[in-house]
Amino acid sequence: MNLFKNKKILVTGGTGSLGKELVWDLLKNHEPSTVRIYDVDETEQFNFQQELRYYFKDNLKKYEDSVRFLLGDVRDKERLDRATENIDIIFHTAALKHVMACEYNPFEAVKTNVLGMQNIINTAINNNVNKIIFTSSDKAVNPSNTMGATKLLAEKLMTAANYYKGGRRCIFSSVRFGNVMGSRGSVIPLFTQQIKNCGPVTITDPTMTRFMMSMSQAVNLVFRSSEIAQGGEVFIFKMPVVNILDLAEVLIEGLAPKYGHSREDISIEIIGTKPGEKMYEELMTEDEASRSLEREDMFIILPEMIEEISNLDTTKYNATSIKSKDFISRDAKPINKEEIKTILLKDGII
Repeated sequence: MNLFKNKKILVTGGTGSLGKELVWDLLKNHEPSTVRIYDVDETEQFNFQQELRYYFKDNLKKYEDSVRFLLGDVRDKERLDRATENIDIIFHTAALKHVMACEYNPFEAVKTNVLGMQNIINTAINNNVNKIIFTSSDKAVNPSNTMGATKLLAEKLMTAANYYKGGRRCIFSSVRFGNVMGSRGSVIPLFTQQIKNCGPVTITDPTMTRFMMSMSQAVNLVFRSSEIAQGGEVFIFKMPVVNILDLAEVLIEGLAPKYGHSREDISIEIIGTKPGEKMYEELMTEDEASRSLEREDMFIILPEMIEEISNLDTTKYNATSIKSKDFISRDAKPINKEEIKTILLKDGII
């Protein structure tokens, strides 16, 4: 893929779990001319800067010429506007993502996830950025919590930006994730810490299911979506369904010996659902499915007002009308423990 070669790229939330992986992949494999890492967390920026400097120690000049760390908040439009000057592509990963934090601080979630999204759109239009890819969540589907509701509204803003961008070249599209294994917002770091402390490992309900994807799959989806985005779409990677109890048991089996415990030492405690938490997740609604396309690797939700997207050609997606119904975790068959273990081993989690 040469889409990113010699391009100037901005990654918001660039020191978060996904943001960092995007930066690593871009620098290792895609030869961009510039990567700007925009984040509000100065400590994580410092730590990431040291990691990159160590990795590129034998070619430090190339690193220093291409990488810029920018301290800033997506709530700050003026700062964001300066960060976006001469940028070709934006990967917008900055967000408040913890369900309970957003539930207790709902307007803070609105400020970052909604108003911050509009700031991204405005600065992208002002600077005539070529492509803007927003990383959303399956919690945006029939949202039962504040975080999901803000993600849904952010998706709507992204799609609508294609209607009023005028003559600018900007293409605005969204990518909808399930749970990314090992990311800071996922349950795996919590389970890992509980195992390290010899338990108990707390799960909400043994029948709860979630769509799960590895970090490498998440990065792949973002890049693949960037390549085929024409404007207004929501891209959804086809990902396996995982039973939460199975995930906990695989993690205990794999991690307990590493922390000096035996599998039998660590108990599992059922604590019930938290406010705003669903027993299952959905990748799209029935209404969205009715206007979606399907590829072997992903679903593509087309915008409702498709006629407002000039020059959108659905034949370029290499997709068919949607046939699969495996977009509700309640109705899909979960993968088995061996398959979970394979994914966790591949990403170095166990």
